[in-house]
Amino acid sequence: MRIALAHNYYQNPGGEDTLFHNARDLFLANGHQVFEFKKHNDEIKEYSLLEKAGLTGKAVYNNSIIPEMTGFIKSCRPDVVQFFNIFPLISPAAYYACRAMNVPVVQSLDNARLICPNASFYRNGKDCTDCLGKTFAWPGVLHGCYKSSRLKTAVVAAMSSFNRRHKTWHNYVDKYIVATDYYRKIFIQAGFPAEKIIVKPHFVLPENGVLRSGPGKYALFVGRLSKEKGIITLLKAWKKVSGMPLRIRGEGPLLHEVREFIRKENLDCVDIVGRLSREELTKLISQAKFLILPSEGIYETFGLVTIEAFACGVPVISSVAGVAPEIVTNGKTGLLFKTGDPEDLAAKVRWALAHEQEMEEMGRRARREYEAKYTPERNHLHFMEIYQDVINKA
Repeated sequence: MRIALAHNYYQNPGGEDTLFHNARDLFLANGHQVFEFKKHNDEIKEYSLLEKAGLTGKAVYNNSIIPEMTGFIKSCRPDVVQFFNIFPLISPAAYYACRAMNVPVVQSLDNARLICPNASFYRNGKDCTDCLGKTFAWPGVLHGCYKSSRLKTAVVAAMSSFNRRHKTWHNYVDKYIVATDYYRKIFIQAGFPAEKIIVKPHFVLPENGVLRSGPGKYALFVGRLSKEKGIITLLKAWKKVSGMPLRIRGEGPLLHEVREFIRKENLDCVDIVGRLSREELTKLISQAKFLILPSEGIYETFGLVTIEAFACGVPVISSVAGVAPEIVTNGKTGLLFKTGDPEDLAAKVRWALAHEQEMEEMGRRARREYEAKYTPERNHLHFMEIYQDVINKA
């Protein structure tokens, strides 16, 4: 199959970049011809003042992307175009170019940008659905949810509103892919066509799953250091866990606050790990006793690191926020604790440390869960079913 992949890179690497790379490598490994249409937000740094002023319109509907995408399609003649992130440089205008060339479009929904300006349903340390289902996300603009800017938030809101009015989401995308049924329901609630939204979990490549040997050496957090990820709840819990090593791999707006908390509370057992290569991160995960996901945003998306832990045979201790209970089975592949409750998290950690054999068995079950649901082989079959369906209907 001839597969085109379209993706707009962020300035700071993120999970969607990983998903894009994983899909590319998966398709190449299975003998498909893969063509990449890429934009990078670093391009904006080179824009003139006039070009930057015009960026607002581009994010809403980038007319200049249409001839670019048309030329790309003519050159590679794909059977299907799979979109990942399209904001802000690709924009929904690219769908229109695909439709004009009679090429089916599949869009992955790996964040909530199309229905929430902040992409996370999280504001000022609390869950927020004020914009869900609204024709124009005026509450998000009022609060400046995107990058703490009303102007920038208005751009995102305008993009969503413009394409809602023009029925872009209904008429110019053939299928949407979400990672969980939880997120499928959210997008349906926001007005997206239910019949077009398919649930397909993410996957981990074999080299990203090194099986753990032994019970592990430390607890591990991997993620962005921000309020919705629950990093402060984790640190508060660690004050109640005597001497257990905790490694934190992450960066973000709370990095300084995290360092200050560790210093003031004399948490010598907590170590912040710097940037790692893919291989180093896999090794870090594979040597953990358990992974901790203290997320406090109930609309958190899939959490790719969860199945990376499963692939390594590492159990997960997670808050019950959002999709977590759909992935982590309490008492089987990990433990669940009350969202935002450091006391309950600490209690679960103490239980895990006192029940080493049970946790090792959970790790083995986590590995079996990975093999049953999250392997590249199973994911490839699911991708092909989706693509063949849209191709047959084109």
